[in-house]
Amino acid sequence: MAPGVGKTYRMLQEGGAEADSGRDVAVGYLESHGRAETLVQAEGLELIARRHLSYRGTPLEEMDLAAVLARRPELCLIDELAHTNAPGVEHEKRYEDVRDVLDAGIDVYSTVNVQHLESLNDQVTQLTGARVRETIPDEVLSSADEVVLIDLTPEALIGRLRAGKVYRPERVQAALNNFFKIENLSALRETALRQVAEDVEGKRIVREAPQPTRRDEEGLAAAPHDAPQAIAERLLVLVTL
Repeated sequence: MAPGVGKTYRMLQEGGAEADSGRDVAVGYLESHGRAETLVQAEGLELIARRHLSYRGTPLEEMDLAAVLARRPELCLIDELAHTNAPGVEHEKRYEDVRDVLDAGIDVYSTVNVQHLESLNDQVTQLTGARVRETIPDEVLSSADEVVLIDLTPEALIGRLRAGKVYRPERVQAALNNFFKIENLSALRETALRQVAEDVEGKRIVREAPQPTRRDEEGLAAAPHDAPQAIAERLLVLVTL
């Protein structure tokens, strides 16, 4: 739902567990934001060196896509799926890098916040007053084999923020006064929960849908009556006179 809930931490935990089970795991890109607890989770995992480049005189670091493809691990951990790459690399967006990695037969674990989904951009702006400029197409998320929601109550996240576990101390108060207002976090949490529920439901419909068993008058295939039905929201309104 927001920065600081523990997405990268969980990704590294899962990657470590896969490595312990015998899989060949490497980290293609890690953005720890200096969080000590996150860095501990990366211990023992191979980190593929970043690509160094300069843009308008400013030194930058990006994921080295060529190095990832050359290393060819079984599983690659690539943080911040919605990131916009610096000019001069293969693709504009990191999710496009991830597509190349997947096309090479490499599994990927990645991270993203719900506000980065294109279809939710306007909604998130209305909820928080902040326009998110880095987005990913919804089909990027829907194409994932599995989506894991890292849930945290707004109160717990604010507690982490105040404890200095999300941003440096000098940034905490500004964050509390803006994006990290409890009403914003509550709305984003609800949005994230709904998004994952819809994703799970959509995959259930596809997985459980039986093959067509009859044809209509025009000869077109039709699903049987017992085809799985989508679970949709319903609104009940009571009006008294």
